[in-house]
Amino acid sequence: MQGDHYAALGLAANATLADIKRAFRQKASYYHPDRNTAADAALRFREVQQAYDVLSDPERRQQYDDNRRRNLLDDPLQSATEIWQAFVRERKLP
Repeated sequence: MQGDHYAALGLAANATLADIKRAFRQKASYYHPDRNTAADAALRFREVQQAYDVLSDPERRQQYDDNRRRNLLDDPLQSATEIWQAFVRERKLP
């Protein structure tokens, strides 16, 4: 299961930890297989759980966000700008 964790929780990439917790509680309650009889409820519940596991851990979230930027899942222009600025800082080009 490798989807967009922010989308699974219905959040933007700049969500706070409080936003993540709130969204997780709402989505987990809605998709819990004991409460939701939809055919895909268990799958959606696992996606929400996995998203929370990653996004609520600062180190794992940073790795996930870095990977998203590398894959240009966010704004491609913003990602390219950040990559270029990091390159220039490291190389200290004139």
